[in-house]
Formats: sequence, C-alpha cells, structure tokens
Amino acid sequence: MPYTGAPAMTDPNSASDSLGELMRAAQQGDSARYVELLRAITPRIRDVVRRQRGFAGVAEVEDLVQDVLLSVHAVRATYDPARPFVPWLLAIVRNRLVDGARRYARIARREVQVDEGDVTFSEPEANDDSSEPGGAAALHEAVRALPAGQRQAIELVKLKGLSLKEAAQSSGTSVGALKVATHRAMATLRRTLRKGRE
Repeated sequence: MPYTGAPAMTDPNSASDSLGELMRAAQQGDSARYVELLRAITPRIRDVVRRQRGFAGVAEVEDLVQDVLLSVHAVRATYDPARPFVPWLLAIVRNRLVDGARRYARIARREVQVDEGDVTFSEPEANDDSSEPGGAAALHEAVRALPAGQRQAIELVKLKGLSLKEAAQSSGTSVGALKVATHRAMATLRRTLRKGRE
C-alpha cells in the first residue's frame, strides 16, 4: 500500500499516526515500508533543522539532517509501537540539534574552518530531495560502504554523539586520527551522495 501522506511534525497525536505505522512495519522487517518512512520524514526533518539552524548555512543543515537520519537508523529498535512516532522522532532531532550547536560552538572557538568547495547548491529548493527516490536509503548504503575506521568514527561521533576524546578512548585511537577519519568519512559521504543525485 503506497504512502499517501503523514501528519505534520507538529501534529504528534494524529489519529492515524501513519508514520508510526510505517515504523512498526519497518521494525517487523518490511524494508520497503522503511524506505517509505525515510522518504516521508527527510523533508520534515530538513524543515525543522532549517528553522532552528538555517543561520549556520546549507552544508551545516544537510550535515544535521544526515546525523538525524543516521540516528533514526541506529536507534530504530527503541521506538515503542504503542506510542506516537512524531514525539520520538522530534526527540532525536532535538538531541542532534543540541549536539550540532555544541559542535558549531567548539569549531567557532578553536578551529579554522576549511571550505572544500560547495557540496550542495546555494538555493535551498535545489536541494529538496523529497521527490528523489532513495535519498535516505542512499545515505544508509553510503555509510555501510565506508571503510571500517571511517564507519566506526561516524558511529561514535555522529550517531552516539560522543566527544572526540570519548570516541578516541572507546576506539583505542588518538583524537587526531579520529578527527581525520570523521572528516574523511563525511567527505566520502558527501561525494557518494552527490554522485547519486547526478
């Protein structure tokens, strides 16, 4: 049954809770419904992130959207099917926004940002992939295709939200090596996703 619409992100108590139905099906192993869910929530997540962090720029917004999608994928088993889906999703978005704000503040205080060139178009509407098939699924595949060290760095720093020091201790690598692996992983993900859109 094709996805015919979902409640707005601001309507957590919708009677139909169609996003929750998609997640329940995904938890039972229905990969087609999972892809449907990711396609449905991606533009909604992007709208929320843009409203909260749009001042940081298009690249930061897209990084945060990817962080949220990665987190949803990593913790999808924690969703309680008896509860509404939207508040669960908004809690993840809120946590990633807080992590993003902390990261942004640390970078602004201590590091010099090196721009590697545009990774998206400057016009927000050009980056709307709501009609693009497999945007979120492509992200999932791109993460799985990363080399083990880069994938571990993404999981620890982006998904679990550990600080670089905590992630370095957990992985047994240096903070510098972890920073390099995270940076390379994000660059690889951007390139892979950009190629998929061409």
